[in-house]
Amino acid sequence: MATSYMDFTSPSVRFTYDMSNNPFFRKDSQNYINSLSVKELNTLGNASLLDIYLSTGNVVEPHIHQNASELIYVISGSVIVSIVNPFTKELLNFTVTPGQVALVPQGWWHYEMATVDNTHLIAVFDAPVPEFIGGSDLLRLTPASVFAHTYCLDEAKVKDTLAPITDTVVIGPPQNCMHQEQMQGQMMHQHHPSHHNHHYDHQGTYNNHDYELLQQQQQQQFQQQQQLFQQRQLFQDTFPLHPPSPSEQQQSRRPQQQMIGNQGDIFSRPFWG
Repeated sequence: MATSYMDFTSPSVRFTYDMSNNPFFRKDSQNYINSLSVKELNTLGNASLLDIYLSTGNVVEPHIHQNASELIYVISGSVIVSIVNPFTKELLNFTVTPGQVALVPQGWWHYEMATVDNTHLIAVFDAPVPEFIGGSDLLRLTPASVFAHTYCLDEAKVKDTLAPITDTVVIGPPQNCMHQEQMQGQMMHQHHPSHHNHHYDHQGTYNNHDYELLQQQQQQQFQQQQQLFQQRQLFQDTFPLHPPSPSEQQQSRRPQQQMIGNQGDIFSRPFWG
């Protein structure tokens, strides 16, 4: 590999740079990325970086860097770094807090999700200009018919599902996403800064897989509502608000005794009559 030579006596040599002058992507005032490469700082050599700001629930979309490994260093806040190991076919999730790092090998599929507001991280690359392939580009540029045929899916449903993806997302959800505020509110309820500095497992992976809890929340809430409904129904059946009529007592006496008679003598007597 040829090594480029930098003439440090040249009048064009640069040793400093303000990264705010080179925005890579901006979603809003809380979610944006500035970049630095050898194009901006010609003394940088074989390195580059992204300066990333995220608020709760925002995600640097699933992507790969085909020409560089990535070292993620958290300055403030908390972020879940998720990596797909192409050798073990395993999804790895790491909660990274200030002063901690996570490494993404070159070409590995990964994404980062902020779990608190004012999350700030630096992504350092071992390439003078990092390359980027976003999942949104793969989804929007691959014909729906190919997905449908390859994976035996309903083409109309695939096309309808992917229709909103019209450009590279970079930081999701997009601003026009109807579910964004709801998701952020759920994550604010689920996370507390004190929870993110503990509980490593033996491989150095955190056990608190926050995003999995977020995905399961709606299902758990539904199950809790179902259980509450069943409990209320049982209570109403057992303790009617009004005493039943004599005919109703006669009809209900035998089923009640069969249902609760095994729980002890005190429960074997009918509640009315």
